[in-house]
Amino acid sequence: MTGRRRPAPHAHGLEETRQRISREAARIMAEEGVQDYHAAKRKAADRLNLPETRQLPSNQEIELALTEHLQLFHARQLPQTLRRLRNLAVQAMQLLERFEPRLVGSLLTGNVTRFSQIQLHVTADTPELVAFFLQEQGIPYEIDSKHLRYGGDRVETVPAYRFLAEDVPIELTIFTPTGAREAPLSPVDGRAMKRASLKELEAF
Repeated sequence: MTGRRRPAPHAHGLEETRQRISREAARIMAEEGVQDYHAAKRKAADRLNLPETRQLPSNQEIELALTEHLQLFHARQLPQTLRRLRNLAVQAMQLLERFEPRLVGSLLTGNVTRFSQIQLHVTADTPELVAFFLQEQGIPYEIDSKHLRYGGDRVETVPAYRFLAEDVPIELTIFTPTGAREAPLSPVDGRAMKRASLKELEAF
């Protein structure tokens, strides 16, 4: 009868390194407001004085570590923070209802920090229609763009507007009616982004 094969010491060391980077990257995202997974990984590896390696953890590993970090260190504040952000998201989506807003990102997963922003996908024939609407509402905004990934390694650049609501950043990514039919890929797991309508968010 053969015993269970033990993992090679080298493999065990790599796994331990990935876990250390994951935990530190999650801490950086939660406590310092870094929102880009890749930037958080590189910063974590540098902080831990680890050599350049291809064995960086995946975004999913970082997301899992972030969940654990928030539950461990922010268990009391997390429900209140999530409730406040979702209430603000509902108000923003009600205001933007003519543009068929869909909520994406951390407010759906529940992994929110004091640095989290509200991310909405909106639909308009032209970005200018959204801009004119914000101007009519007296809402100052910044113009930006986002690079979104789709299946087959396709990357598209789409316009985005950012503004503040009660000191919380709100990001509007603008899609054409045709473009809105296909959800871009999530940076966390590489699958089509989950998107929630106003009615679905209100049900939360």
